[in-house]
Amino acid sequence: MSAARPRVLGLDLSITATGVALPSGDTYTLAPTTTGDARLVEIRDHLAEHLIQVPRPDLAVLEDLPVHARAAGITGMVHGVVRTLLADHHIPYALIPPATLKAFATGRGTADKTAMALALYKRAGLEPGDDNQVDAWWLREAGLVHLSGSLLNLPAAQVRRLNQVPWPTSGGQAA
Repeated sequence: MSAARPRVLGLDLSITATGVALPSGDTYTLAPTTTGDARLVEIRDHLAEHLIQVPRPDLAVLEDLPVHARAAGITGMVHGVVRTLLADHHIPYALIPPATLKAFATGRGTADKTAMALALYKRAGLEPGDDNQVDAWWLREAGLVHLSGSLLNLPAAQVRRLNQVPWPTSGGQAA
């Protein structure tokens, strides 16, 4: 009998459309129906109600904040809410820079949304509903690779891109 696969949650955080990849591999997009800062509460409450359950995820993997994007401030607020929720529930998390995620998925750190979706279809035969779900799926896959290795046939050079990610150790958060 083989050991159970780790439970990894992938989150592509956004104030308007958060991509979610569940530990099961299913994906969806969380699009808040409220406006202003109430969206932060809606995102937090949704994740608390639907995702932070028993058995809790072994790891959550989030796309890191864009360094030079104008939206970094708003996305940073979402990150703060979600990271606090994960910390409150003792769920370790890792942050993957967008270029690293793209290089892991496609081999190119400058890949566009279409290339990310094509890589997902080529490697796993999946067509999630939108690019938020595609990113969330690849974030989840990165966590699975880190914890137990990939079931996909990814080139070693792409997998090595994850070596630069500061993964959490002993249940703590990444530095």
